[in-house]
Amino acid sequence: MTKGRVGRGARRKSLVERRIRGRRVFDGVLLRVRSDTVRLPDGGTAVREYIEHPGAVAILALTDSGELVMERQYRYPLGRHMIEVPAGKIDPGETPLATAKRELQEETGYTAKTWLHLATIHIAIAYSNEHIEIYLARGLKHEGAKLDDEEFLEVFTLPLVTALDWVREGKITDTKTVSALFWAEKTLRGRRRG
Repeated sequence: MTKGRVGRGARRKSLVERRIRGRRVFDGVLLRVRSDTVRLPDGGTAVREYIEHPGAVAILALTDSGELVMERQYRYPLGRHMIEVPAGKIDPGETPLATAKRELQEETGYTAKTWLHLATIHIAIAYSNEHIEIYLARGLKHEGAKLDDEEFLEVFTLPLVTALDWVREGKITDTKTVSALFWAEKTLRGRRRG
């Protein structure tokens, strides 16, 4: 057996790190930053700094003509425009599906007749607990967008094949969008396994 791998039937060693103490170092509008001291599996200690995030959703919204509803918006931390699927933060007390429905209408103006949960992804496991729930929305009807006051974006449609080409060309690099597009490719081409 290769070192570091656990074979079938082998006993698994605990790799759990237990929190000894911690403190919140930053409490912002969207994010909180924590610094925790943890007990390591070998008995030693280490400091773990990480971002607490409430979670989010990403929506693959498919028009009746088979195109995806996409967005282009300026992302300040990167200093550039990004092409993304509609997405948004889960509000306190809100289910991920309710968030997906709200965000799709607020950002794009569309509502959807049918919804399918495709996957859960964790985008930055080394320093954040953020998770994103990916949904497929079909049976779209345009009813008008309701953007937040500080939100500016352009909504457009794009064939899946073009979106996948843009991933390969580096025009789409956002991880939630790349993951969602790969799920779309599997789902819409009938290759998704239950």
